[in-house]
Amino acid sequence: MQPNTPRSDSFEFYFPHSDTLVQVETSEDDVTIRATRETFSESRKEYFIHELASEGFIPDQYRWYSNGARGVRWILDRSWVKIDPALTAQTQRWMVTLLLSSCGFWLLLMAAVVVYHP
Repeated sequence: MQPNTPRSDSFEFYFPHSDTLVQVETSEDDVTIRATRETFSESRKEYFIHELASEGFIPDQYRWYSNGARGVRWILDRSWVKIDPALTAQTQRWMVTLLLSSCGFWLLLMAAVVVYHP
C-alpha cells in the first residue's frame, strides 16, 4: 500500500530576453510560480499560464485563467536557485590561474623595466 501523499511536479524555465528564471510547481490544489525577477506584465503572466496549460505542464482548468482567479500564486523568490558546486570549483580554478598568470606577467614586466632601464 502506498502512502497518500499529494502529487507535486516542478518545472523550470529560463527567459533569456529578460534574464529571468521561473519555477512552476503544481499540486492538486494550486499552482505556484516563482520568478527570480519582476519582469512579467499582468498580460504576459496570463499568457504564460495559458501556455503552460496548453502544453500540459499544469492542469487544463487553468487554460481559461484570467488575472485574479484562484489557484495560481506568483512569487518573487530567488531562494530556489542553486549554483552547481562543480561550476563553482571550475570558476575558482580558472580565477586562481588567471591571477597567478597576471602576477607572473607583471613581475616579468617589472624585471624588464629594471634590467633595461638606461
